Amino acid sequence: MKPFEQKIRVTEAHLDELQHVNNVQYLQWVQDIAGAHWQSIIAEKTEAFGLWMVRSHNIKYKHQAKLGDNLRAVTHVEATKGFLSERIVRFYLENTTTLLVQCSTQWCYLDPTTQKLLGIPVEINMLFT
Repeated sequence: MKPFEQKIRVTEAHLDELQHVNNVQYLQWVQDIAGAHWQSIIAEKTEAFGLWMVRSHNIKYKHQAKLGDNLRAVTHVEATKGFLSERIVRFYLENTTTLLVQCSTQWCYLDPTTQKLLGIPVEINMLFT
């Protein structure tokens, strides 16, 4: 499925007491890029859509990012089935293939009014391809 990218510059606000990017910061970036990707897909659409809510994150830390590092975050939707979507987000040092962190997130699709689980419509699956 089509990848979506964002650039990130590591600032002091992103660091923990060990002076590398905090694990919670990565999860925030995972959610931020997922939202930005979704908004870019539906930006020109007029129909109503459901809501996305996280079911689980599986995150693996490979290398550290430090103050001043430039990162490249890349995401795509790996698969959808029923009401679940699996999104992969990878963080690289910019202009390299050095993988710092990878996160696989399961997202649930919800009815916007009732907030109950809703099967992902075929039309939405098509938006991710």
